[in-house]
Amino acid sequence: MSETIVRTELLPERSSFKAGEDVRVELCGASSPGTLTLWHLGVEAGSWETEGAGYLSLGSLAPGGYGVEWTDGASITRTAVEVTEDPGARIRYGFTVDYSPGRDPRGLADTVRRLHLTDVQFYDWAYRHAELLGGGEEYEDALGQPVALGTVRRLADAVRAAGARALGYAAVYAVGPQEWDQWKDWALLDATGSPYALGDFLFIVDPAAVSWLSHFREELAASIATVGFDGFHLDQYGYPKHARRADGLVVDVGSSFEALIAGVRDRLPEAHLVFNNVNDFPTWVTGASPQDAVYVEVWDPHVTLGALAAVATRARAAGEGKPVAIAAYQHVYDSVPADAADRATAFTMATLFSHGATQLLAGEADRILVDPYYVRNHTVEPSTAELLRRWYDFMVEHDELLFDPRIVDVTGSYAGPYNDDIDVSYAATPVSGEPVAGAVWRRVTSTPRGLVVQLINLAGQPDTLWDGPKEAPVAIGEGVLRIRSVAGSSPRVRVADPDLSPRLVEVPVAAGTTHATVTLPVPGTWQLVLIDLDPNGME
Repeated sequence: MSETIVRTELLPERSSFKAGEDVRVELCGASSPGTLTLWHLGVEAGSWETEGAGYLSLGSLAPGGYGVEWTDGASITRTAVEVTEDPGARIRYGFTVDYSPGRDPRGLADTVRRLHLTDVQFYDWAYRHAELLGGGEEYEDALGQPVALGTVRRLADAVRAAGARALGYAAVYAVGPQEWDQWKDWALLDATGSPYALGDFLFIVDPAAVSWLSHFREELAASIATVGFDGFHLDQYGYPKHARRADGLVVDVGSSFEALIAGVRDRLPEAHLVFNNVNDFPTWVTGASPQDAVYVEVWDPHVTLGALAAVATRARAAGEGKPVAIAAYQHVYDSVPADAADRATAFTMATLFSHGATQLLAGEADRILVDPYYVRNHTVEPSTAELLRRWYDFMVEHDELLFDPRIVDVTGSYAGPYNDDIDVSYAATPVSGEPVAGAVWRRVTSTPRGLVVQLINLAGQPDTLWDGPKEAPVAIGEGVLRIRSVAGSSPRVRVADPDLSPRLVEVPVAAGTTHATVTLPVPGTWQLVLIDLDPNGME
């Protein structure tokens, strides 16, 4: 008879806590006493003795990201918690696709807690794209998937109870064949005079056409009242960008999207809205619009890590402080073993997280996205599940060093021989300010907590494609960090790595005449270095 192994796990009670709330974590599977320790940017912030499994209160905490560790002396179990004054200030996006009758919501709720998701996209929940609620309580969606609105409601309730928002999917200009006669006068036409379409399945209308927008807004309002969504994921397909309407009007579709978002916001002032800028179109128009995040779904030519970084940077600028999420579907899992695909995902996350953006990837109880039709998702291997847990914990624990909208890139002002203020070197591996295969990609940012050096180890990689298989990180040896000294003070340096050292650890600093030097640990895929130039507060 086989023996069931019970895994010890820490989960936050909620994926995010408001300032002033009692912060609680759940210790699962523990059968012995242990010690729970709270960390904030590598500094111990509290410690509690535990007797076994159950919920543990950490009290009311100041806003920020925290690491939580539990140990029984033999092993360490970790999670993270976020405390915020503004629950809308971050987006950590997930998804759900299964609304079959009787579906148990607990697996999805645990994913929300485990990965600290703030928002869950309810993909293809509706009856039809132009008639969201026309199917009654149970129906098949436009592609034949079973939907029970009772299940949708239970999932939305479970997501909220776990700390996230439930966002219903809604395409902003898509009409199916059954409804087309009603809306064809507002069709967007191609050069041959045929309606733009998604295959022969959906036809595209001007999203800002007065009658369509009025209809669409009321469909969304009715969905909130009937289903209980907290807001909507507003989707488009990336085309057309300019088109003639059936009535002869030439339409700038980017401007139509801007009008649509404003119209939906006017009708639903409390709803959480996320619009899909497909392949960065038209982020420059919609980024500042009255929505709650800047979301970009990337395709060719955004195929490299450098392209991802540029998209995230543009989105942060266009969003004027809004959080940024990137839909970067890791198709690589469909073609190579999990370990090679996991490494690709690690480089994708390292690039996005270090540039102040998150990735829409994980959802359901154990799935990731490998296809734009979310129903075609991928069941994760244990290695992938552990990677995501570890890296999402790291992301939340170091939130203040990654996602604060006040963070700016200062690489060109600090690094390099002309500046000679902060730089890193390795004995046999080059360092580059750009993502170059075979080098360490170095970036310096200024944050309210100090200067941060981001090091992404591309040594041994054949290319910088984010959706291609990757080799195991090369052990390139220790690094040397040089920091221009401040008179009368010695800098404080802390280092963390999601795979090798999940919380910040202080490292020794050797003072010199003009520069201090630090020996950095061997990096894994991504190493984060926090520098406080004057920890004594001297100017």
